[in-house]
Amino acid sequence: MKAIILAGGKGTRLAPYTTVFPKPLMPIDGMPILEVMVRQLAHFKIKDLIFTVSRHSESLISAYFGDGEKYGVNIAYSREDKPLGTAGPLSLLQDLPETFLVLNGDILTTLDYQRLLSYHRKEGGLVTIAMSQKKMQVELGVMEFDRRCRLTRYIEKPMLSYSVSMGIYVFQKRALKYIPVQKRLDFPELIQRLLRKHEKVACYPSKDFWLDIGRHEDYEEAQKKFQEMRKKLLHEK
Repeated sequence: MKAIILAGGKGTRLAPYTTVFPKPLMPIDGMPILEVMVRQLAHFKIKDLIFTVSRHSESLISAYFGDGEKYGVNIAYSREDKPLGTAGPLSLLQDLPETFLVLNGDILTTLDYQRLLSYHRKEGGLVTIAMSQKKMQVELGVMEFDRRCRLTRYIEKPMLSYSVSMGIYVFQKRALKYIPVQKRLDFPELIQRLLRKHEKVACYPSKDFWLDIGRHEDYEEAQKKFQEMRKKLLHEK
């Protein structure tokens, strides 16, 4: 099984940290988040990896990981010379297998990748998106009203729950025909394109721990959670 890790983003929401390090190299208790992901994939016997990188991130990431031998994996690199979004870099890849994983390079999770792959094969979708439940508090009073604008319910700072993408996908190779070569395309736009074409997109409901480090508060939480869950996240005895 091949996994493609998207490691070329600028990580602007984590500035000023990401003016020094590419976001995938941001350390979690001393270990880059991307190294955590590589170790997890190796544990699940997914050892053929491609890092999509930018000309800004390539040198540091390749210097750190090399060919992946010390992690028991094989790492290749695909460089985008101009920003292609989150889905666009897939258009540069050649000789991909019929089924492959795609992951954002900033994810901390206990997801079992083999279970996800089995689910994808069973459902038979063109793409499967791993999804998690995310609770968000609205910091305002929420008003509900009828057609005559009479208040029917007032809820102070409610906690809402949403099903959200974990930034982890399983692709069938045929999905690549919907990604134009060398043009910017983000995953939300790609998924909307697939739905308009009536392609099957499956959702994998996960109850696993999941966090991305896109924001400062997420990065701080990741530091704490990694210390608490290190053995579980790295599958250490």
